[in-house]
Parts: sequence; C-alpha cells; structure tokens
Amino acid sequence: MTERSEIVIVGAGPAGIRAAQTLVAAGLHPIVLDENIRWGGQIYRQPPAGAGFTRTKQALYGFEAAKANAIHNTMAALLPQIDYRPETLVWACDPKQLHTMHGGREKPVPFTHLIVASGATDRVLPLPGWTLPGVYTLGGAQVALKAQGCAIGDRVVFAGTGPLLYLVAYQYARAGANVAAVLDTSAFASQVKATPRLLNQPATFAKGLYYVGWLRAHGVRIEQGVTLEGVDGTAGVRAIRWQRDGREHTLECSAVGLGFGLRPETQLADLAGCRFVFDELNRCWLPERDAAGRSSQPGIYLAGDGASIAGADAAELAGRRAALALLEDLGIAAPATPDAPDAAVIERKLAGIRRFREGIEQAFAMPENPSVHWPDDMLVCRCEEVDARTLRDCVRHDGVTEINRLKALTRVGMGRCQGRMCGEAACHLLAQASGQTLAQVGRLRAQAPIKPIPIAPMLFDENVAAIPEEARDE
Repeated sequence: MTERSEIVIVGAGPAGIRAAQTLVAAGLHPIVLDENIRWGGQIYRQPPAGAGFTRTKQALYGFEAAKANAIHNTMAALLPQIDYRPETLVWACDPKQLHTMHGGREKPVPFTHLIVASGATDRVLPLPGWTLPGVYTLGGAQVALKAQGCAIGDRVVFAGTGPLLYLVAYQYARAGANVAAVLDTSAFASQVKATPRLLNQPATFAKGLYYVGWLRAHGVRIEQGVTLEGVDGTAGVRAIRWQRDGREHTLECSAVGLGFGLRPETQLADLAGCRFVFDELNRCWLPERDAAGRSSQPGIYLAGDGASIAGADAAELAGRRAALALLEDLGIAAPATPDAPDAAVIERKLAGIRRFREGIEQAFAMPENPSVHWPDDMLVCRCEEVDARTLRDCVRHDGVTEINRLKALTRVGMGRCQGRMCGEAACHLLAQASGQTLAQVGRLRAQAPIKPIPIAPMLFDENVAAIPEEARDE
C-alpha cells in the first residue's frame, strides 16, 4: 500500500465493524464514517451515552445481547487504531472522494479504497391513512424503543410482513408496551411450506418460533393472511382496518408500526458508479458484486445489508470477507486471526445463509400487485404530494413505461427522501399500470444528496469553493 492510500468504511454496524477489525489486524488504520451517535448499526443500536438510559443489553437485544455486546466491545477496542467519525452523514460520492456532513459543516473525505456497509431501511408499501401522525415504519418504532426508551403509542398495532414484524412486536411487549395485535399479510401455509429452507439456520428459525409463541402466550392477537385496508383517524391514528377470508375487521389503536421487510440502502453505490442487476430474491435492483464483495468499480467493496438483505450474522461475515478482498488487492497478507474464519469458510457460510434467506422470502412474501388496491386519492409520494391518480394518468395519457421518466413528469421521488420511502411503491404502481414486471420498469437513479442536508452551512464552508466576487451580484 502506498503512503497516499486512504481506506474508508461507510457504516459502523456489524459489517463495517468486522471490516475495520480485519484491516486493523493487518496493520491498517481505516477511517470509519458513521451516521449514528454510537456504533452498532440499526440491529445493535446503542442509546446515547450519558442519557440516563437504564435498560440492560439483555432487555434491549434479547437473544442477541451477547452478539451485540461482542460487536460493541470489538469497536471500542478498535477506537485507538482507527479514525472513527460518528454523526457523520455521507451524502454524495465523486470518483475517489466522499462528501460528508458533520456538525452542520461539509467536509470531503478522499479515498483510494472504499467499503460500503450502508445497511438497510424499511421496505414501505403505502395504504390509505399511512401519512397520519402515529404511523411509523417498523425500523422507526424500533429506534424509538432502543434509542429513546419509549413506545410509539399506548396501544400499538404492528402490520405488514417479515421477521422484523414479530421481532419488534416482541421487543415492545417485553418492554411493557401495549401491543394490541400483529397483522401479517403472509399466510401461515406459506410459512409452513418454507420450513425446510428455514431449517438451514435452525437457531434463527427457533428464535422466530419463540417470538410468535411468546406473543400468543401473552395475549397478543396475531392475524395472518390479511389484506390491509387502511388506517383511520383525523389528527392521529384511531383504528386500523383489514380483511381476511372475505370479512372486514377493525381494531382501535393509537399507533401503527408498518413494514414489509427491508430494502438495501444502495444510493451510495449508485453514485460511486457501481453496476446494478435486478435480484429476483430481494425483488429489487442491487449493486453487482462477486463472492468476495468486490463491486464493478475497482477499489469499491460492498458488504452487509446495503448490498443484499441477509441479516446481522451474514453482515459480520461479509464485512470481514470484503476486508480480506481489499487486503488481497493491495498485496497484503491476510492477518493470522485464530478465532476469525478465512475466505473459503466465510463464503460457505454465506451460501448457507442465502438458502435460509430464500426460505424467509417464501415465508414472508410481499403482497402480489399491491397497487391494485390503492385508491386514486392516496398519496404515494408524501414529500411531493403525488397521489396514485397522478401516476396512473401519466401512464395512461403519456405512455410512460420507465420509472425515471415517471419521476421527471410527476416529481415522484424528488422530495426530501429522494425516493427512499416512495420509490418502490411508485415502481409497483408503474409495473401494474403498464403491464410490466418490476425489472422492466427499471430503478430510480440515485441523486445527491442521498439524504437531506442543510444548504446554508455549505455556502460558507472553507472546504467549498467560494463564489468569485465578480459573480456575486449576477
């Protein structure tokens, strides 16, 4: 490695931390950029230090307390040997340079090698009433519990599908919150059929069964195979409606946690110029990578749920594997770490986890053609206030068949979230309205900034080129 080499890791979750650990063991000192206040990522999110938070790790993480503790302790031990930058938002990527925001100031971070461990976000499908105060994503509900020690409401319903649905419901109920019901759009029969694949990870499968059994044993209502009809209320959530076996049901509640699994955060890889392919398992476009985590761009590596949803255990493995690939590309021998798996073992374990992941997708499949049930007056893009009728009219009258064209004509996905919340919904609606598949309608191309940033501080930042004096009055 030359003296000019700079290794940067984006993300301090399981993937980023294991990547940093591997690089440090080889004598390198990477920069680790972390959007959160403290390391751990979403799955092992820590409350702010000195906030008077009294819940134990066992209470916060349950069965995963030991893994969370190991990740937290590993990163703490690495701090003297890395350049850790918390509360740092990476909002753009140029060739060999990241743009970051910290403390309201913009700072470029050059790199020669980059490991993107950006994690995942909630997969959101809208329904009538989803913009009401009191409707949260499952991830948002989990952040409230882990980071603030509070529930999203005094009578909560969790709705959607996926393993996170039951995990968050269990965490809330264990913390003493009033969980009124869990509404799963996946049928019980589908979950039974997926059992052979789920048994590829018997311990994880057993934990899932435990969550469901515990919830039932403690009186939490669980409905499976439902069709969500909408959330009712005016100034806030009053009730949720669903249909099952042709019958309408209504349940009063004060808050709803909504989610349909997770979606990789791929915007940074897109801005870095990585090539994308449509992944049938994840039902979305993902950056292309080899078994070691190398992207199509030399010097850029992808690891964890930001590359493909596979869970925290896989993220740890993928983070180490990407770091080993980086070391190999630099001509540096892999560190002799007795308790860490080598490349071949990692790839074998990741293959087994992928088979389990196939079972998860079979057990908790997203609703088929969800946009069929969306009324015309329902907002799809809340940032730009674009409703379903506007999108359908654009397809009918303008013959739009590609998602970026739909974006250009309607502004869907142009708001503060840059399509992170509405993009997938818009793709589903376009596919259904134009008679195409999700793969055929394409993907929303990422634009900087990938997350909201303040503009004013950048105008006066010493790292940003000043406006020439002669041009200031133009």
